[in-house]
Amino acid sequence: MMQNVVALVGDRVAAFELGIVCQVFGLDRSDDGLPAYDFAVCTYRPGAVATTSGFSIDVGHGLDRIATADLVTIPAWPRLDAPIPEPVLDALRQAADRGAVLISVCSGAFVLAAAGLLDGRPATTHWQFADLLARRYPRVRVQRDVLYTDDGTILTSAGAAAGIDACLHVVRRVHGAATANALARRMVVPAHRAGGQAQFVELPVPDRPAAYEMADLIDWAQQHLDQQLTVEALAGRAVMSPRTFARRFKATTGTTPHRWLLDQRLQRAEELLESTDLPVDSVAARAGFGSSDSLRHHFAARRGIVPTTHRRAFRG
Repeated sequence: MMQNVVALVGDRVAAFELGIVCQVFGLDRSDDGLPAYDFAVCTYRPGAVATTSGFSIDVGHGLDRIATADLVTIPAWPRLDAPIPEPVLDALRQAADRGAVLISVCSGAFVLAAAGLLDGRPATTHWQFADLLARRYPRVRVQRDVLYTDDGTILTSAGAAAGIDACLHVVRRVHGAATANALARRMVVPAHRAGGQAQFVELPVPDRPAAYEMADLIDWAQQHLDQQLTVEALAGRAVMSPRTFARRFKATTGTTPHRWLLDQRLQRAEELLESTDLPVDSVAARAGFGSSDSLRHHFAARRGIVPTTHRRAFRG
């Protein structure tokens, strides 16, 4: 179980990215039935740490705080051209060796890469830094078009707000979909965003009426996941040709209609498995998979386990 969480910062820290980690893991929401963590911020030399926003924070913990952490987070690391102290890299390697989960936000991936922890692994960072990460650390399998990567105990997220997606993913993985969804509601953010950061790279501002029109359709589709929702049927409801609909849907959501439907149905199945005693056949029908075999296939492919195993892990 994940209980002890630490945020590692350097001699300068990005305030927003640190704030994301603090918002997810640093607030006690136990009165709302949400998990509470033993959370702290640490650095190589405790004391005043400057932020990129013009103010400083007082960090009282040193690297020894990492030794007891179940989860080590690394917010954006502003000084990409400065050498990273070897004790910092050693502390991360030791945490990885003992099985702690490590997650970077934005340019925090460069710290994991410098420690050698991303060698041979998929990883991402802000799209502006992806080429630099690939050049500097050629053994890292840089993924440029995702919001985050999950390679077991090592996770990396793309720029800024993608850290929210990655952190909520960790909460979902440890505590289940219901807890992650409840936390997302408290934070007033989506529990899961489809698509990748490619949708944020130098794209024109979408046509607002078209975006609103698609939002209405998405709301309707989420309420009718148990129905046969083909691209043709959705396009017809939007009064578009299937080709035009698919293009506009991806421009609005960052993913294809088929991928979006699958993501939504898997989330619905997770919620039903965790919150009800419905048989797997009934869960499959209500989530729109049609059969338990189809549910098991997609669940295993995307989650790595079968529905019954997920239920045993998170029921109640």
